[in-house]
Amino acid sequence: MTVYLSRWWGRVLGGIAAMILIVVVLSYFISSDTLRRYMESQMNRQLNGYTVHIERAYFHPVGFSIDLDNLVLTQDSVPAPPVAYFGRLHASVHWQALLNGRLVADFLIDRPKVNVNLKNILKEAESKVPFNERGWRQSLEAITPLKINLFRVRGGELTYTDEGSYRPLHMSMVNLEASNIRNIRSPERVYPSSIHLEGTIFDSGKLMLDGQVNFLQEPHIGLKADLDLNNMDLSYFDPITKRGNFSVQSGTLSAKGNFEYAPEITQVNFKNINITGVKVDYLHLPQTVKAEQNRVSKTAKTAKKLSNEPTSKIKVDRLRISESNFAYVNRTTDPNYRLFFDKTELTLTNLTSQLKEGVATLELKGKFMGTGDTVVKGTFRPYSKDPDFDLNIAIKDTHMTDMSDLFRSYGNFDIKEGLFSFYSEIEIKGGRINGYVKPLFKNMKVYDSRKQSEKGLFHKL
Repeated sequence: MTVYLSRWWGRVLGGIAAMILIVVVLSYFISSDTLRRYMESQMNRQLNGYTVHIERAYFHPVGFSIDLDNLVLTQDSVPAPPVAYFGRLHASVHWQALLNGRLVADFLIDRPKVNVNLKNILKEAESKVPFNERGWRQSLEAITPLKINLFRVRGGELTYTDEGSYRPLHMSMVNLEASNIRNIRSPERVYPSSIHLEGTIFDSGKLMLDGQVNFLQEPHIGLKADLDLNNMDLSYFDPITKRGNFSVQSGTLSAKGNFEYAPEITQVNFKNINITGVKVDYLHLPQTVKAEQNRVSKTAKTAKKLSNEPTSKIKVDRLRISESNFAYVNRTTDPNYRLFFDKTELTLTNLTSQLKEGVATLELKGKFMGTGDTVVKGTFRPYSKDPDFDLNIAIKDTHMTDMSDLFRSYGNFDIKEGLFSFYSEIEIKGGRINGYVKPLFKNMKVYDSRKQSEKGLFHKL
């Protein structure tokens, strides 16, 4: 009997060893260029406007998993440089879900690097195919017959490069995890899947997002999450903001809040926004005068549309700007001039697009042209037809010599000395403007090199 059992165990162990050997040999056999070409073909069949190339592919029968190494993604209309590189794409059975009776997939993208430039963005804007309909999800699902339930990104990098010698916008150490993706369809504004995102923005900034998502919602996913952003360098956005005539030269941004983005509603609620040390110039340029006018009109229409719109809610509980400089630069005159507020401290509370949530209040302190003590207070109410706000402005004892370029550009004279003050109370409501404007000039001395006969009445006075 003992001899029989020994022989039986020998056969069993030998069979197991043979199976292991076959599996190992099979895995090497399957890990061939044939598999690579097949995977590449399946993914490209689903992609629209983009092409992927796979360097190596491996199938592991023991874990029923696939590894695709060194994937390169190119945009067909701008093939060089590639828009993305993926160190490894790993797809396997999601074993935890299998224990719960669900046969679904676990996807891991390791060390992805996404590099986008302005040409890529412009080509996407020209295309009639929306970016979210390029077949991204379908190309991933083509790798395995199992539906994706767990999706992870590890050690990712995102880079946007603009034209010129600007620093690229860079996000590194990106980690993302989305779980329970293959949920049953849920009611509106119900988000059964979890998502976590973290990363480093522009070397010093930190981003963290935690929330819930419904990946099966139509026509697009629904997402509800908390957002925490710290110490993001705003100067990186200068090449982008300059297209809107804003030059952002310095400053950091921190923000904390939550948002909900779904087909039936979009709402954003920032608890705190803190901007420190920002230096922003608005550039009024000869070549952009018409574009600036159109932009103002478009912005006003958008604000009017969003105001009191029940499906689009925007609220900022508290916005704080400190140690900052804001300027208006006019380059359409000769000479050019720059008007600015320095050492600006601004607090804005309860800024909202919904009238039922109350009025917003503003308080600003600073130095006009670096010398004039400035205090501005105001209240703002969301409007649907006309602007609705009150504003009190007090500027005291600005050195007029700092405003010489302004007077030279419009009056053709220089200021030798003097102090400028300005007081105003304005109420705009129901299409009516009420209030007063009171400029004051003290100890002003003017220098005008023209002859007396060439001067107008204002100059003679």
